[in-house]
Amino acid sequence: MMRVFSTMGGKIEQIENAGKGSWVCLSDPTDVELAGLAQDTGIDLADLRAPLDDEERSRVDVEDDYTMVIVDIPTAEERDGRDFYETIPLSIIVTEDLIITVCMQDTPLLHPFMEGTIRGFNTFMKSRFILQILYRNASMYLRYLRIIDRESDKLELKLRHSMQNREILMLLELSKALVYFATSLKSNEIVLEKMTGLDRIKQYPDDEDLLGDVITENKQAIEMANIYSSVLSGMTDAFGSIVSNNVNNVMRIFTIISISLSVPTLIFSMYGMNFQDGMLGMPLSGRPWGFIAVVILSTVLTGFVTWILTRSRFFK
Repeated sequence: MMRVFSTMGGKIEQIENAGKGSWVCLSDPTDVELAGLAQDTGIDLADLRAPLDDEERSRVDVEDDYTMVIVDIPTAEERDGRDFYETIPLSIIVTEDLIITVCMQDTPLLHPFMEGTIRGFNTFMKSRFILQILYRNASMYLRYLRIIDRESDKLELKLRHSMQNREILMLLELSKALVYFATSLKSNEIVLEKMTGLDRIKQYPDDEDLLGDVITENKQAIEMANIYSSVLSGMTDAFGSIVSNNVNNVMRIFTIISISLSVPTLIFSMYGMNFQDGMLGMPLSGRPWGFIAVVILSTVLTGFVTWILTRSRFFK
């Protein structure tokens, strides 16, 4: 889908055709839209397609007629009733007349710009627009990181009461999301460093302060992602040890039960042997109350063996 916006009278409005100072927003674009835009603007079609590959790396490319900035942005995908977090590329292409954004999906990152709720946003001020997008991108990372932290706390409470595979798998998904976030944020940091020395895009007086704010927000997001990743990794290892310990406790109980049951099994198997006439029989086998006596004896011995095993240091 291709939408065109322009600032008119201090307000952002959607227009039909792109003109000087317009913003062209491409969300999950078709081949026809990409080919038409490439023909109208002279941008290489391969550059327009670049952010549609989810493995595309963050970078800054300076061409003769345009400059392309690709950054990774966070996104949440709902699966099985819950959100899964990952990152996707977003490209910002600046030409002499236009600023173009291309993304493989309609990202909420750009919605406030379309709605005109970003203070100081103007489609004619290209460098400030780029920095405002990057600032909001870093802010979205921070927001998603706080959500992930709250979800990990909820999972920790659930895992204290029950060790279900579902909770452990959810914990691993959050850990994977944090790895993606940390990697993408570091790549975005390299892009910001390159932008500080980029003279191609016109700078405005307030852009230097805004760039500093973007760098600060991005560094804070990197630190939070690393901290949460370390905490989650430690939590995963701890619960893995707890699961292993629980398995050992179950095996301990089964071992005690198995050894205890071997006592009456041994006794009754001996009494089940056939003896020839005239040979010495088993004790109490000739008594009418012998069977009851053997059962009581085996029960007492089984209880004694169980008591010994439960207090043995080998089964603690």
